[in-house]
Parts: sequence; C-alpha cells; structure tokens
Amino acid sequence: MKKKIGCLHAHYSNIDYIESAFSPYDLELSHYVDPGLIYRLKNDQISEAEKKVKDQIEWIAQSGVDAILITCTNYIALLKQIEVNIPIIKIDEPYFEALCKTQQPQTILFTNPDTVHGTMSRLEQYAKKHQKTVDIEVKIIENTFELIMSGKNKEYQKAVCDYIKQLDSIHGLSVAQLSMVAAAQQVEHETSISIINPLNTLVSSMVKQLNLQKIAEQ
Repeated sequence: MKKKIGCLHAHYSNIDYIESAFSPYDLELSHYVDPGLIYRLKNDQISEAEKKVKDQIEWIAQSGVDAILITCTNYIALLKQIEVNIPIIKIDEPYFEALCKTQQPQTILFTNPDTVHGTMSRLEQYAKKHQKTVDIEVKIIENTFELIMSGKNKEYQKAVCDYIKQLDSIHGLSVAQLSMVAAAQQVEHETSISIINPLNTLVSSMVKQLNLQKIAEQ
C-alpha cells in the first residue's frame, strides 16, 4: 500500500530535493513550508516558535499521513515532547549516525549560522546516547544563506561549490543542510571524493524504517 508522508520544511527549495530523492518509491508526499520560523528565532521568539512547530506537527498528523518528515534542523531543535501516533522522522538523525561511524577527524560545513548551535548540540547528544566520540570542526560559508532565502539558487550552489573546492582537504567532509546537497553532489562528481550529506542518509533510513517499496517498472 502506498505510504503518505507529510513533510515540514523551512524553505521551498527543500521540496525538490525530497521529491527527487523519493521519486523511485511508491509513496505520496505532502509539503508544508514555513520560512517565517527562522525569522522568529532571529528575534529570540523561541517559545512562540516552539508552540508553532508543535501546532504544525499536530496539524500534519491529523491529515491522514503515515509519517512526518522534518527537514529543518532548527525545527527539529525546537521540537519538544509531543504525542502523535505516527513516526516523526528527523532528517538529522540518520546523518548523525553516519558521522558517528566515521573514525577520522571531520569537517562539517554550514551556510546558515543560526543552524549551527542546534545541530551541533543535537549531534553531541546523539553521540553521547550511542556512546560514540566524534572529532568535528565546523566551518561556516559566510554570506551565502541569504542567496537561497532570496531564491538565487544557482548563485548559492556556485558559492558552496567554490568554497568546498578551495579547502585544503575535502576528506572527512560533510554538509549539514539539505540546501547544500546539490553543491556537494556536484563536487563529488567533479572530484570523485565522497561528501556525506543528510539526503542520502535520510533515504536509506526511511526506506528501511517505513518499508518503502520501489515503483514497479512498466
């Protein structure tokens, strides 16, 4: 039976990533987007943002979906105790699992400075819970997140690609945000060096967790 997934995003650009990644599978995706939460966080309206995320999750849960996917790490960090009777899938947890399996020192790239604290705090909690140790250096690609937020996707992708290519070493590298996946994949294609990204880890995890089936070839 076709699964129905409700997806909560911080930006419309994330929709194409999810639609493309899961296009081989027999499922229906419904997308809910609220970029305004990011601005609330900038204005220190955390309690209001937490309530908004809770309300959104409960709303989506009542729409007849089999699971809820949250693609924004800021939203995930805001999510407190909530009781719904379907799985809530957090995009960063499969990503954290991959990072914790990596033995060498790692570099994590961000474009949104406001995402760093929440993501790294959750990574530390995840590693501690699973008795893992990670050696992480965080780098922020300055003055680029504004591009994606204003719809300048090509300029954003080029800026991320250019930054990655100028790094002294791109071994043990990952990108933390879904918006950075296309750039990471482009650099992988051009250099043949693996870059961990949260989309690849998410797909494999969701296929297993929800027993997703591929669409039969005609």
